[in-house]
Amino acid sequence: MAKVKTTFFCQNCGTQFAKWQGQCTACKEWNTIVEELVQKPEKSDWKTPTSPTKRASVPLLINEIDTTKEARLDTFDGELNRVLGGGIVPGSLTLLGGEPGIGKSTLLLQVSLSLPYKTLYVSGEESQKQIKMRAERINPNNSNCYILTETKTQNIFKQIEALEPDIVIIDSIQTLHSDYIESSSGSISQIKECTTELIKFAKETSTPVLLIGHITKDGHIAGPKILEHMVDTVLQFEGDRNHVFRILRANKNRFGSTNELGIYEMQGSGLREVSNPSEILISKKDEELSGNAIAATLEGMRPLMIEVQALVSTAVYGTPQRSATGFNSKRLNMLLAVLEKRAGFRLGAKDVFLNITGGITVDDPAIDLAVVASILSSNEDVFIPKDFCFAAEVGLSGEIRPVQRVEQRILEAEKLGFATIFVSKYNKISLKNTAIRIQLISKIEDLVDFIV
Repeated sequence: MAKVKTTFFCQNCGTQFAKWQGQCTACKEWNTIVEELVQKPEKSDWKTPTSPTKRASVPLLINEIDTTKEARLDTFDGELNRVLGGGIVPGSLTLLGGEPGIGKSTLLLQVSLSLPYKTLYVSGEESQKQIKMRAERINPNNSNCYILTETKTQNIFKQIEALEPDIVIIDSIQTLHSDYIESSSGSISQIKECTTELIKFAKETSTPVLLIGHITKDGHIAGPKILEHMVDTVLQFEGDRNHVFRILRANKNRFGSTNELGIYEMQGSGLREVSNPSEILISKKDEELSGNAIAATLEGMRPLMIEVQALVSTAVYGTPQRSATGFNSKRLNMLLAVLEKRAGFRLGAKDVFLNITGGITVDDPAIDLAVVASILSSNEDVFIPKDFCFAAEVGLSGEIRPVQRVEQRILEAEKLGFATIFVSKYNKISLKNTAIRIQLISKIEDLVDFIV
């Protein structure tokens, strides 16, 4: 019988201590150190007898390493393929995190039901009947998806050896436990051990593994921070449960860009891919309403047209309110100060409310001009023509600064039928024979002349 020892782990960062203490010296958090029992018996390496080991057993010269690109596995989901960089890389570990009820399990179950490969969906949270009920709403005619309800990693690997799947999906990593660790499921030592076993399996057999991870109340993935370092890709599934749209982002991607964005619409039959999000993020209305402006923004390589709404009203209680949804509040205060100083608008005694429609959050500085235009429109109660859009950054001195990839924004606005786009005159634009009128402005006073 192996010796059982007691160790102390920080639940926030995973740092190990020999004894309990009130504050973690690594992350400076208080009351996060807990005691866990750790057992380390002799264990053999996991290896399938039918699959050769993929790791090199001897060192190779860098010039001798084969650089032939290994084909990615198509997920048949255009949004997921875009975020992953073209598909799933064989032998990779992908971690998907998100709030409870946001649709993590639905997304991966939907992917597993659409794949033509042999897929093993392992669930530690739901029974097979519960998963079957959800699968009947999504795609009831799939014959390549196997469902396993198990939380013990040794039993999971026995089923994997017998089935030899092409893709393994784990829902979720916090429910798994290994015989080699005495602590309970979801503890730091169990998460590290189970993830290590899955990494060894994935790398030795070139089988991709997709993990679902819970998040804490702060929005971080539950467990030690080292979990995100161990996996190859970390995806974040975002959205408001009161809205139907879901956004998929890559926080880490060893095989592609982290700037890509996938958008889904939650429906009764599952998640629907949104191929043209601009048409959905812009509301359709016939009335001429003040305080609305359209911004041409970029999320990764993808141009988006979003609607910015502003409401400016007299402060009732004396102290003006500043509220922003989907936009940085500090940047809103900066833009209001620029309007006050450079354009002469007295907004210090007025409430200002700003909203980015669609429930998304935007940090692209190119929407500054649209924010300023919507505030001016609401303050003066004038209507901005619905075929106007904006793409520029506003500086502290009131100058209109250029933004990157402005031509891609212009082409997206032209494709959606906009007649005029306002950009900085310092942008170098080589487009010719475009149907959209490109209005060049250099300072914020020029914008005031057009709107007011």
